[in-house]
Amino acid sequence: MEKKQIGIIGSGISGLLACKYMLSKGFDPIVFEAKSDVGGVWIKTIASTKLQTPKTMYQFSDFPWPSSVTENCPAQHKVFDYIQSYAQHFDLIKHIRFNTKVVGIEYEGLSDEEIQSYSLWNGNGQPFSFKGKWKVVVDNTENNSTKVHKVDFVILCVGRFCDVPNIPEFPPKKGPEAFHGKVIHSMDYAAMDYESAANFVKGKQVIVVGFHKSALDIAMECSEANGLKNQCTILYRTEQWNVPANLPWGLPLTCLCLNRFSELLVHKPGEGFLPSLLATMLSPLRWTFSKFVESQINKKHRLAKYGMVPKHDFSQQIRSCLLATVPEKFYDKVEEGSIILKKSQSFSFCEEGILVDGEPTSTTPLKTDVVILATGFRGDQKLRDIFVSQVFQDYKQGSSDETFPLYREIVHPRIPQLAVIGFSESFSNLHTSEMKCQWLAELLDGTFKLPSIKKMENDMVELDEYLKRSSGQHYRRSCIALYIWYHDQLCKDMGWNPKRKKGFFAELFEPYGPLDYVSPSRSN
Repeated sequence: MEKKQIGIIGSGISGLLACKYMLSKGFDPIVFEAKSDVGGVWIKTIASTKLQTPKTMYQFSDFPWPSSVTENCPAQHKVFDYIQSYAQHFDLIKHIRFNTKVVGIEYEGLSDEEIQSYSLWNGNGQPFSFKGKWKVVVDNTENNSTKVHKVDFVILCVGRFCDVPNIPEFPPKKGPEAFHGKVIHSMDYAAMDYESAANFVKGKQVIVVGFHKSALDIAMECSEANGLKNQCTILYRTEQWNVPANLPWGLPLTCLCLNRFSELLVHKPGEGFLPSLLATMLSPLRWTFSKFVESQINKKHRLAKYGMVPKHDFSQQIRSCLLATVPEKFYDKVEEGSIILKKSQSFSFCEEGILVDGEPTSTTPLKTDVVILATGFRGDQKLRDIFVSQVFQDYKQGSSDETFPLYREIVHPRIPQLAVIGFSESFSNLHTSEMKCQWLAELLDGTFKLPSIKKMENDMVELDEYLKRSSGQHYRRSCIALYIWYHDQLCKDMGWNPKRKKGFFAELFEPYGPLDYVSPSRSN
């Protein structure tokens, strides 16, 4: 019997995992990678970039970190080496077509009208169909040739933090074209070699727009290059609970957030009467936990001193997947004055720099030589544009913080023979991607079937409404807020026991991580 061919787009962490788990089930994967190497966003980063998640949470379940990596949060080059070692260890490289950019995918064999009439995924509830295949059109960036591949299933592993920058919109003549200095996106800064990046900001006034991880890292590099002579200004919209690596007493955040007890404190989608009652009764403890963490972050970073105490709860932010670690000594740089924090809901450009809207001095510009927009990416647009079909494109709904609604954050009920891996966020993106790939491999191998399209869509709506309630103004559809609960759903689908610890107290209070989810077939 001919092997089913699986087209995998992207060879970052999710693409490598997808390739490995497809091979484990006897499928024939072909990986299309636009770059010349594996690793995705870890191929090239800002020089000072480190892993935000402790390495014990950011590892493959069957390929631990080497003993030579002793840091809790390794630097970029060590993460990249680890990913490459994984690909080589499992002999994945031979399945990857490098310098091969996918320019479009199109489902052939059935009309859009036929697909929309289905009551079961793919019409038969099965992962494959004898009626249709995906046409994958690729450009070879080395010889400028175009080729068409036909595959039985497509896995999109295109990521959301690369390729398509999110550039703010400005009124006419008030955008970057009005500025006589340099305006780049953080993506362009990260693409420079380290010496060029250092020279680019050295001796210049720099404004960094944004307040998440890349913005903080870039501001630190500017501060190191220029000190007090040329201060770096961070222009931000909202204060954030950016966390230190450890809470007091060296206690990792995982001990407070990633065990079953912590998830007993919160309501969950579709919960029964008793779990709902328990979460309600324990709500004072949830509030106390949130306030404790807030007080420790405030104390550690002296947020009140700089007017940086957020107005929202820490619990809201963690359920929006918006946590970021603060670079070491960041607030020391703020204290000395080499980094200046300035709040603004909106801004525009002028010849000399930036005009901060809504201030009495809004006609006086913040003079600068360089503006770096650390404003994120439009991964939703990249995902949408890969489809040739307008019908499939239109499944993308809402703002730039949302994306295709997906059942189990993996498959769309009305898009046949296709899965998305690595687009939604969690506390540990690598581990969640591995769990998704295991789930998908079991689905394609026939271990279980998906429910009806109506049931999947109802579950998706229920989860979406839950996220809106729990996250408030920080709502993001693609956030896996309930880390253990989510993995429980995948385990139940696959027929695994979701309770992975040995003993009552371990199950309730020990943090859950990748090594707890070793496949039963491997553990045996």
